[in-house]
Amino acid sequence: MANSLSSLRESNRRMVTEAVRKAGSLTQAQLARTTGLSPATVSTIVRELRDLGVLAISSGGGRRNAVTLAPEPGLLVGIDFGHSHLRVAVAEPTRRVLAEQAIPLDVDTSAAEGLLAAETLVDELLAALRADRQEVLGVGLGVPGPIDPLTGVLGSSTILPGWVGINPALALGERLGLPVHVDNDANLGAIAEATWGVARGRRDVAYLKVASGVGASIIIDGRIYRGASGAAGELGHITIDENGRLCRCGNRGCLETLAGGLYLIELVRATHGPGITVPRLVELALAGDVGCRRVIGDAGRHLGVAVASLCNILNPGLVVVGGALAEAGALLVDPLQEVVHRLAIPSAAAVLSVVPGALGDRAGVLGALASVQVSNMESAL
Repeated sequence: MANSLSSLRESNRRMVTEAVRKAGSLTQAQLARTTGLSPATVSTIVRELRDLGVLAISSGGGRRNAVTLAPEPGLLVGIDFGHSHLRVAVAEPTRRVLAEQAIPLDVDTSAAEGLLAAETLVDELLAALRADRQEVLGVGLGVPGPIDPLTGVLGSSTILPGWVGINPALALGERLGLPVHVDNDANLGAIAEATWGVARGRRDVAYLKVASGVGASIIIDGRIYRGASGAAGELGHITIDENGRLCRCGNRGCLETLAGGLYLIELVRATHGPGITVPRLVELALAGDVGCRRVIGDAGRHLGVAVASLCNILNPGLVVVGGALAEAGALLVDPLQEVVHRLAIPSAAAVLSVVPGALGDRAGVLGALASVQVSNMESAL
């Protein structure tokens, strides 16, 4: 019984802290409505978390007695690795970004080279802020592949082939001498959209990252669902055509071979030149290029087939489409949504909205910053 009560208290504390983190500021009455807890329980939890230094209660101003995260000295660092880029941001614990920079990164870069580049960029941004590593509270790291939740090892990933079998958090933590929290880039995109973007305040969300490949993250009752081995959300490797083209994962006809950016640019390379990229594909489509618009529309329809199945199983109220291809907006989202509403069961389709993400190519690094904050708060509870 004692263990059950302790577990319930911890769960309620996390619920309250997460609600404040997402909203930025809430009264205790608003916290009770948001969490479903009784006002007396909220009052007790807020008092306990205030004493632990996790929450603060304002005593004046426009929102008297508003509950906020306790101010904390120091800095947070977010790092996002992608197929062809590295982005680093430094922020205050209040989530205000102070410095940010992105650099190109070759897909064949080894883990050691990539982590060295990240270390160098972190130090450059800190120096520009007249700060050093001792002021950093923690580092969030995003990588394009599944992370085993037990070992922290990066699973099979042909987006960054030189990283397979690496424990990114351990390797970067040893370089920087700082605590590092690592997660899949799609999970971080979902966290960012739930913290700052279009999924704010929503508890059941699917986030798609459609860029070089296709990934997804699933939020159930306000929490990322990771699965038994951290591989939940590998939507890009659902088989759409078992006799289709060979996927980078070794199977045939995966969704990624029909909707992933690397495969889409192959379709237009013959007519648009060898230098075509995903951003250029989107740019041309938005400018009216018929071939590029067709390729993106077809990708949206293929995504819709997979998302319809996802909706039938998990029944999210919101699907957020992020990643480089999401910059095409309605050209991608409208055909996706049309197929979902045609194939999903009516009760699931009726409550579903499909929208582009609000954070663009910054979603990964912003999610990395938010993940540090969550990790640090969980450590304090």
